[in-house]
Amino acid sequence: MKIRLGYVAISLTLDEIDHYQTITWTRLQNLEKSEQEEKLSKIIHHNLDFLEKILKYNIQNEVFFYRLSHNMIPLATYPGYSYDFITPYKQKWKKIGTVIKKNHLRVDIHPNQFCVLNSTNPVVVEQTIEELKVCNQIYKSLGIPGKVILHVGSSIPNKEEAMKRFKTAFDLLDEEIKSMILLENDDKVYTAKDVLKLCEELKIPMVLDYHHYLCNHGTEKIEKLLPQIFETWKGEKLPPKVHFSSPKSRKERRSHSTYISYQGFLKFLKVISPYGNEVDVMLECKGKDEALFRLVRQLKMDSQYQFLNNSTLIIKEDSN
Repeated sequence: MKIRLGYVAISLTLDEIDHYQTITWTRLQNLEKSEQEEKLSKIIHHNLDFLEKILKYNIQNEVFFYRLSHNMIPLATYPGYSYDFITPYKQKWKKIGTVIKKNHLRVDIHPNQFCVLNSTNPVVVEQTIEELKVCNQIYKSLGIPGKVILHVGSSIPNKEEAMKRFKTAFDLLDEEIKSMILLENDDKVYTAKDVLKLCEELKIPMVLDYHHYLCNHGTEKIEKLLPQIFETWKGEKLPPKVHFSSPKSRKERRSHSTYISYQGFLKFLKVISPYGNEVDVMLECKGKDEALFRLVRQLKMDSQYQFLNNSTLIIKEDSN
């Protein structure tokens, strides 16, 4: 099996040099109208330049899988407020898109926890759809097909009714938006089996979060579910995507640790390797790129893994 590793949003290596900028609604409101536009423009120019810098850093270090920060565009979906974050920066978006396409990078977006498509509050649903539209605008501006990872969300009044509500909301979305959505199991309510059932019914790919599975799986056996989970990716241009993280501690087992547990990752590889030829693994840990490279250095000490580049490895067939 071929494994490609990626990390989320922020490069800790570059963060000492620069970082994404943002602004709160309260602070923006304290500025004059002309100053508001100038401030937002300055932030977006900076953030797009910084995104390009991160992507080039990734390419130089042979990391070809990266999650875009959902904080790149400040206040893009703030209720009752809108502005054009595409047209004035068209050339920068296009340039970044060229970098992504030329170097065959895989990028995606995971909106924050307030994105709940099956909320019982219509305002939250409306806001979630606006967030999805913003993601679609970003991908269009980059000139690439894109994916957005969502949790099922609410479980009010029970999971069965909430899943029906998700399907109803999903069916009302534009086809472009539908084609972006990936669903992920969570660590408290919706198990891998729940999400798999929903993905099969909606005919969309499922992202297995292995840490969440360990926290919330009941009697489910992941070995039984993996072939079906990977089957939901049939027809997609990219390989299945899996999230991996390590618990902060036994007491805080749902929280993400700074680094990846090497032994935990080896167990994970042993579990998934019989069920596919290629998987992209997003490392969700506070150590970001530094955690990725630390894990790579550890894996390189083991002869059963052959590295194709600094973030892509092959598990040798006789290793199991």
